[in-house]
Amino acid sequence: MSPMQPNLFVEADAPATQAAGLFAEIVFDRPLDHAYTYAVPEELRESVAIGKRVQAPFGRGDKKTAGFCVGLTATAPERSVKSLARVLDDEPLLTDDLLRLTRWMADYYLCGWGQVLNAVVPAGAKDGAGTRAATFLEAVAEEQLPRPTQPLTTKQEAVLARLRATGKAVEQRKLARLALCGPGPIEALVVKGYARQVVRRVDRFAPKPEDEEPAEEAITLNEDQLRVWAPVEQAVREGGFRSFLLYGVTGSGKTEIYLRAIEEVLRQGKQALVLVPEISLTPQTIQRFRGRCGEVAVLHSHLGDAERGSHWRLVASGQVSVVVGARSAVFAPAKNLGLIVIDEEHETTFKQETTPRYHARDVAVMRAMLANIPILLGSATPSLESWHNAQRGQYTLLNLPSRVLERPLPKVALIDLRHQPPGRTYRHALSVELERAMKDALRESGQVMLLLNRRGFSTHVHCPACGYVETCRFCDLALTHHKESDVLLCHYCGYEQPPGQKCPKCGQDQIRYQGLGTEKLQAEIESKFPGLVVRRMDSDTMKKPGSHRQVLTAFREGLINILLGTQMIAKGLDFPNVTLVGVVNADVALHIPDFRSAERTFQLLAQVAGRTGRGPRGGQVLVQTFNPEHPCIALATTHDYVRFATEELAHRRGHNYPPYHRLARLIVRSRDQQAAATFADHLGYAFQAALAKLVESDATCRDVRLLGPAEAPVFRLKGYYRFHFQLQSPSPGTLHRLLRGVMPELRPPAGVEYTVDVDPFNML
Repeated sequence: MSPMQPNLFVEADAPATQAAGLFAEIVFDRPLDHAYTYAVPEELRESVAIGKRVQAPFGRGDKKTAGFCVGLTATAPERSVKSLARVLDDEPLLTDDLLRLTRWMADYYLCGWGQVLNAVVPAGAKDGAGTRAATFLEAVAEEQLPRPTQPLTTKQEAVLARLRATGKAVEQRKLARLALCGPGPIEALVVKGYARQVVRRVDRFAPKPEDEEPAEEAITLNEDQLRVWAPVEQAVREGGFRSFLLYGVTGSGKTEIYLRAIEEVLRQGKQALVLVPEISLTPQTIQRFRGRCGEVAVLHSHLGDAERGSHWRLVASGQVSVVVGARSAVFAPAKNLGLIVIDEEHETTFKQETTPRYHARDVAVMRAMLANIPILLGSATPSLESWHNAQRGQYTLLNLPSRVLERPLPKVALIDLRHQPPGRTYRHALSVELERAMKDALRESGQVMLLLNRRGFSTHVHCPACGYVETCRFCDLALTHHKESDVLLCHYCGYEQPPGQKCPKCGQDQIRYQGLGTEKLQAEIESKFPGLVVRRMDSDTMKKPGSHRQVLTAFREGLINILLGTQMIAKGLDFPNVTLVGVVNADVALHIPDFRSAERTFQLLAQVAGRTGRGPRGGQVLVQTFNPEHPCIALATTHDYVRFATEELAHRRGHNYPPYHRLARLIVRSRDQQAAATFADHLGYAFQAALAKLVESDATCRDVRLLGPAEAPVFRLKGYYRFHFQLQSPSPGTLHRLLRGVMPELRPPAGVEYTVDVDPFNML
């Protein structure tokens, strides 16, 4: 128990309770590693339950604070405790499985249990968004009728018979429709004691699919798919925890394996959970699941609170058996879960970058383990962590080495930008070869997709006279020029300013706009290919609801000739008429100071290459690069994931990086640079002292490596100066012992805060 907890109760004004009775364990949305005990007043004992939210006095001021009830006991604590003020929910918001899962998350990701619970339950489920209060009637049992009973009219008897026949509470206005009567006979039943009124909250609307999807027939499996399906089918039918890694090249039919597994689960009367990256939640993906699985709840960040809350309640009540969603869908309150599927399991968007900093893939594996059900992870380019787990037998590796219908993988050619005509790479986004290939593909009525993973028009603005670069007022980052809105924009904090005509440092009027973004690429293509329909997909053009669906539908129907965009066009799309894919700059993420940069570059190239060659016409991929010899680029051209993984894992082992060592990152930040630096130094000394003690008691702790404090690669971000630490250890247990030994003992001063990221993905 924290030494601060007694102070929170001693100076309180709320009445304390010590008498025997019922006591509740409550956790709050705070970075605390323990629950607080409260007495349950007599009037709340019927309504309080584990998994419900309550309101309780908290802190020196006894502020009424919402928290989650995580335990109930009749054992009185040794000291006086306060009493709960209110129970906020009619029904528990969390199942037992979700409570166990979130408890594990709090321990593993080193944050408060209450913080995890608050993040897990969507706002729409907590505040009842999308619901209304409705009056229900339920029949009073014969033995509970008031004596003597009052006589009923013929109409009243008919209404009572109808109510009793339902065997449950019926909404009052629905009962009136069923009994073909007005409110009078119903109200008379209540007055005479034959029925009682109950007020409940009901959904204002039931989420509906955007369109009724036609039923799809199951596809006949090829030889590779049959070999893969056999162990999956056995695991789904027998139940029990099994983890599969389905490694299949793009277009190999992984989705058909997912769908068959889900159909088998539905036949057993169970529920299935499918996680896909937000970027892959395309209408095409949703349509396929609905066509085979019927009613599907779709959970993603674009839903409003009311719609998200309605989906949550539908899943919790068992009315929907299949949940398809992005990262947070891993917490869907399915009470009869039979299978979890994770598509594109390598995607970095499965990692949450705010507290709790969980990885949905790892949480899903733990949820499957706790629920004792199979889990299926799929990817054409598995994460090296998952590949390593398969190599050492923690996952069962399944392989789909060929595309369906024996279609070949597309040919990939590299275009070395170092050998372009002088000055062309500075004036043009398209090389001579890529421009010629686009003309050929379009002449033959094919479609073209172009990938450039940078939005905006010019990626930096500088003065050639003095070297000044326009940077963000709040971040150590260059501003990007967006020509359509005519602003200089920071892509991290959102700061914007109008572009200037003169250099603010030297006054010269030679400002240059350089670098290449998707806006500039679109302008060049429209000038070189007049009369053709060109569309851009990035976060600037896809802001309106339904915009993704509109553009992708038009592209599928052949109404768009050239589709260009950021990584959102690289995954989850199947367009048979795409005969050319061009990667405008393969080096965008290659030189970021991140040990995963080569892996991410390989994955992006392999995924975007998979968008072509899916039809009978075949296709080709052209990759523009200044680094054609780099292994991740060279191996992506030959579709050789296995060799890339082998070489990259050897490199990781040599530097003690994941998956061989576990990693944790701490960031200290403050708007006061000196305050952040001073606390970072204190934290560094504390870690060194704690590590020395660990080594004395356990020699295996010598393998722990502490780096820092040092300035973060992006030193100032959103107005905060940032210092970071990196801790590495072959044992996650040792890493957690070290962090738990230091974190509770060293509190940051006012104006300074720090965060801990276990298994970090963002190293900037």
